[in-house]
Formats: sequence, C-alpha cells, structure tokens
Amino acid sequence: EIFQAVVSCVGCDGTIYIIPKSLEAELSKLMIEIQSDFKCLGLLEPYCWKKGEACVVRGSDTMWYRGKVVALGGSTFQVQYIDRGCIERIPPCHLYPTTLYTGIPPFCIPCQLYKTVPIGNFWQQDAVDCLQELLTNEEVEIHVQELPDNPWGKLSVNLYFGGMSLSSFMAYKKFCVAEDCQDIVQLVRFLHEGDIPVLPSYTLPPLPVPGDTFPVRVTHLVSPKEVYICLDPSKNLMKQSTTEGGASGDSELVSLDEALKWCNKSVESLPFLTHFQTEMPCLVEYQDGLWYRAKLLSVEEFDPVKILVQFVDYGSFAVVPTGRLRHIPYHLLKYPVQAVRALLAGFKPALYDKNVERIPYSPEWSVEALWAMMECVEGKQLSASILALSPEVTISLYEDNENPVHTKLIEMGLADLDV
Repeated sequence: EIFQAVVSCVGCDGTIYIIPKSLEAELSKLMIEIQSDFKCLGLLEPYCWKKGEACVVRGSDTMWYRGKVVALGGSTFQVQYIDRGCIERIPPCHLYPTTLYTGIPPFCIPCQLYKTVPIGNFWQQDAVDCLQELLTNEEVEIHVQELPDNPWGKLSVNLYFGGMSLSSFMAYKKFCVAEDCQDIVQLVRFLHEGDIPVLPSYTLPPLPVPGDTFPVRVTHLVSPKEVYICLDPSKNLMKQSTTEGGASGDSELVSLDEALKWCNKSVESLPFLTHFQTEMPCLVEYQDGLWYRAKLLSVEEFDPVKILVQFVDYGSFAVVPTGRLRHIPYHLLKYPVQAVRALLAGFKPALYDKNVERIPYSPEWSVEALWAMMECVEGKQLSASILALSPEVTISLYEDNENPVHTKLIEMGLADLDV
C-alpha cells in the first residue's frame, strides 16, 4: 500500500509517527468535538492516576488533545498525545480523566524503516536530531512493507521525502545500514566528467499552442526585447512521483518547490563540484542562503576560480565561487525548467534614442529603455501569445488591460513600432 502522510512526531527512540492525509478531516472533526466537550481548566481536585489511563491533556497551545498516561511520579506525569505520538511531562492540573473517546483508534501510526538497522542497533542522538529536523510536520510518501505482529506495534515502511528514500539518505549519512538500499545509487548519482556521454540535462516545459493567450510572469530581463518568462507553475512544475516496481496508479504529484525544500534540508550531504562543463546542471547557493537549480556557462575568473551560472527556474545569471556549487541529485532533473527564454515582438530600438548610456552586451538599447521595461513587467501578472517557436520562441506580451507592454517605451521615445 502507498499513501501520503504528515509526520507528526519523531520519538526519542527514532519511532516515526505519521498521520495519513486521508484521515486529516476526521481528526479535525474530533478535535472540534473535544474542544466543545471540555471547556474546563483541568482536574484540580486530587485524583489517583493509573499508568495507561486515558485522558485529555491541555497542550501549550491551550487546545485539548487525547492522551494516555505512560509513567507516574513526582509533580509531573509522562503523557503521550495518542493522535500525535509525542510524549511530554505534564502537571496533573493540565489533565482530565475520560473514557469518552477510547472507542476511536489513534490517528497517528508508529513506523520504523524497513530492513534498516541503526548503527549500534539503536538510533543515536545525532541521528534522532537529524530525523526530527528533516521530517517533523512534513508531508511524506509511505510504502507499507510489513504489518506489525500486534495492533500496537510499528508499521515497517519505506519512507520517501521529496522523491528521496529516507533509509538511503540515513545510510548515506552513516547513521544506519539499509539492507535494501538500491536507490542510494540515484541519491548519490552525481554528474562526474566520466558521465558526459549520458549527461542528463534540464527539459523545457510544454509550451501553449501558437495563437493561444496564457498567463505569464517575467522572471528576468536581458534587454527590453529578450526576457525569461514563467508559465502557470501549477501546470509545469509537477512530476509523477513513481517508484520502481509499479504502483503507478497510487503515484502522487510532488512539486518542484517541495523537492527543493527537502534538498535544502539535506544539502550538506551533496558534494561540491570539482569538474566543470558548459551547460552542466548543478545546485547554486543564492544570496538568501538557499540552493537553487542552475547550469554552468563559463569560467569567469581564475584566481580564485569563479563560474558564470544561470538559474534555470528564473533565467537570471550570477558569478559565484566554486564553494557555492554542488552536485544536483538526479531526481531534480526530472522537472522542466520554470523560466523560458523569449523574444518580444512588436517593437525595436528607437532610431533616435538620445540616451548615451547603453547596455554593454546589447548596445542597440539604452539603459533607460531597460529600466522602463522593468517597471512595465516587474512583479506583474501578464498575458502572452506565442507567435513563433523557431528559430526562437517569439511572443506578444500584454498587460492586464490587453495593452502591449512596450506601449510605454514607444511613448517615451525609447523604442519604435516594428510592424
């Protein structure tokens, strides 16, 4: 069985507690009922609590949750939130004994990784810290492998985050030994020079039919005439998440944003680039400290070495040191690029543009024309229509009111009509 779930908690012993996405609505309904039934502050008078007793517990967010007392002693008890999995020390005044909801099974399922043995036969603290940081409150894909021997046991699963196997990732980090670790090859399938004959590259998204109007955003301007556009991301940034061995009918769509978020969490496990090749896919660290998909273009400086790269999902360029370049996991190449290069139709550089300052790499245009075009398109939802797909993608670009975006440039004398 394959299903999507949210990790509610990772226990101190490495147990992974999950809530199936299919049960979220039912759990929300129960939570509303519990809040309605319990409006008190907790049991204030003395009470003889027993280990294993059912209760409701008032959380730090002041909400009531189903709980179970797992250990007694002192001024606080160990209580497990049975629909979340986590165990906390709670003062008795924040508990209330009840058997109201004992007929409803817990919504969270305790899981262990299938055929995965932690180093030393138990999860070390640094491994638990890694699991908690990586998984807590995140959506994952669960592949059930073995049912527990008893109803309270742990489900043995293969867990995938952002298309990556958790067992393989933890084995790669040397936290465990995974017996069935075939997909580690994909996890660490980096693009070395020896792979050049079969070097994977990015793919373009499917483009609309010429003549159709479609929404776009401009993500980067090279010149007033040459831009990078992003089509509707809901249609272009999804891939089918499939696993070898079938189950295509149970596949879920995983977004590029989600896959990149997971990749950023584990980016330190990806080695830095040591070989460089034009058009080579890679991950590049941007100024915000996050890593994005890019490709290598050329070596710009030699002492120290700095590389010109292009961020393929935006179209923008940067010159970066090699310490900001890492190998890209193979599964991130399955997503089409977001940004598509396009030439804008309907206008040309002004014949008598008196502005002296020109764009160095495109001197037919003034810098003022570039700034004016940026004001016309930056941060705006625009519409476009494809005029030609070859030799280069050529489009007409319009504002919301269906006026061509270059109208302002022509009015300012920075461009001429090209009919």
